Amino acid sequence: LLTNVGFHETHRRMRSTELILQKLRPHTHKKKNVFLHSILIIFFFITNILYLTQIKIKLVSATDKAFDVLGFTAEGMIGVYKLTGAIMHYGNMKFKQKQREEQAEPDGTEGKAAYLMGLNSADLLKGLCHPRAKIGNEYVTKGQSVDQVYYSIGALAKSVYEKMFNWMVVRINQSLDTKQHRQYFIGVLDIAGFEIFDFNTFEQLCINFTNEKLQQFFNHHMFVLEQEEYKKEGIDWEFIDFGMDLQACIDLIEQPLGIMSILEEECMFPKASDQTFKAKLYDNHLGKTKILQKPRVVKGKAEAHFALAHYAGTVDYNISGWLVKNKDPLNETVVGLYQKSSLKLLSHLFSNYAGTEGAEKSGGKGTKKKGSSFQTVSALHRENLNKLMTNLKTTHPHFVRCLIPNESKTPGIMDNCLVMHQLRCNGVLEGIRICSKGFPNRILYGYFKQRYRILNASAIPEGQLIENKKSAEKLLGSLDIDHTQYKVVHTKVFFKAVLLGTLEEMQDDQLTRILTRIQAYAHGLLMRVEYQKLERVRGEDAAIRARHFNGC
Repeated sequence: LLTNVGFHETHRRMRSTELILQKLRPHTHKKKNVFLHSILIIFFFITNILYLTQIKIKLVSATDKAFDVLGFTAEGMIGVYKLTGAIMHYGNMKFKQKQREEQAEPDGTEGKAAYLMGLNSADLLKGLCHPRAKIGNEYVTKGQSVDQVYYSIGALAKSVYEKMFNWMVVRINQSLDTKQHRQYFIGVLDIAGFEIFDFNTFEQLCINFTNEKLQQFFNHHMFVLEQEEYKKEGIDWEFIDFGMDLQACIDLIEQPLGIMSILEEECMFPKASDQTFKAKLYDNHLGKTKILQKPRVVKGKAEAHFALAHYAGTVDYNISGWLVKNKDPLNETVVGLYQKSSLKLLSHLFSNYAGTEGAEKSGGKGTKKKGSSFQTVSALHRENLNKLMTNLKTTHPHFVRCLIPNESKTPGIMDNCLVMHQLRCNGVLEGIRICSKGFPNRILYGYFKQRYRILNASAIPEGQLIENKKSAEKLLGSLDIDHTQYKVVHTKVFFKAVLLGTLEEMQDDQLTRILTRIQAYAHGLLMRVEYQKLERVRGEDAAIRARHFNGC
């Protein structure tokens, strides 16, 4: 979901150990040529570089082996390596402003990315600095400023990475597919943590919005559905409002006339700007909700244009460049070069892309190929997020909450205030409260009877047809436990947090006694058999001695 969002917005102190960094250390001469590592350079997309000595060659070998096991061809694997290296070299490309002109020109290091992508270096530079643009009904060559070129490079690198990532996911799933009908699945959802930096922009809004939705799912499951089940099962329960509803913030971001809706609307107007977006945002929401606020002016802190009160804290956002980021335009001249690349993987990834020219050629008056219609980053993000939430709602989730002990990423340091803040914001403390007050464990009657009958089998007479609920009541009533710690209701037995653990210990003790007795019986049987063998041998020996004695 978040692979594309924030691709080249890596946090300063984050260490990346993905494929990009693994491939910094080639282990064959062939790959050394592929990555052009005769000169080690700093890549700007990765802001915290690991020394090569920290990257074990075993990781590289393991990655190669994984490619082979999953059925990737040698050509496909080398294609992934080349594009990974090219993305890194993209981040290292430098441009400078021409004197007395608003025009960018290359400043060296531009040939490596072109070589890895199977492109002509001169054509790539021309496409970056002088792309073709449609003015009216004609196409003209348009000069780009340094900032425009850098943004174009970032968008192109992000697009290549996203398409390559998705292509690999499809290939891996095809290799792992058993072709058998399946009714159930086990999925693992790993999400990026909530982000509050000194400078927060569009990428942080997307990530934090995702966290709001997933936290709301957690809250709803833990606090609302849990208490609704108590009511449905007939437990005498007074509904508790834990104050963990995040819907107001979610609505402000995703609903019609919300932040993303206004942003998408502004992207449709050619004369719209960041300032018009800010004005509409203020007109619609400032003073009408406590969620959206004016940011505080803090000396030495980056400028912010609005603040949002998220569940994890208030975040100040800077909206500079949001319209461009949301449109996420690709340099179609360079994309055209990708489609004709000698690197088969790159040309395949962009084979279905149809820009303005491609749409006109294929469909006459602006008709585009399927899948190429204009869709903003925010709209696509919401669409994918809604699909994820729909999928999650059909599952039986289990949650693992991860906490960071300190913000300096230093071992051995525990920031108590930070940890408590996370426990409070993530709903962990409230979850503990509802577990202590409620009945976190529940078992269907049939399974309870089957599992715990061993504790007192005489409580449920053999041969009598007794319904499971009645059997559970009889069994529980016969045990020496605190009978206020459970509820026998419509379809299940509900237990307080400690009692089920007590029953498990009692079951373990009973099983230990039974197994010890069985082992004693078995040991006694074996010893008796052995004794009988010894008795037979002794009897035979006595008979032999008697014959010898009589014969003498």
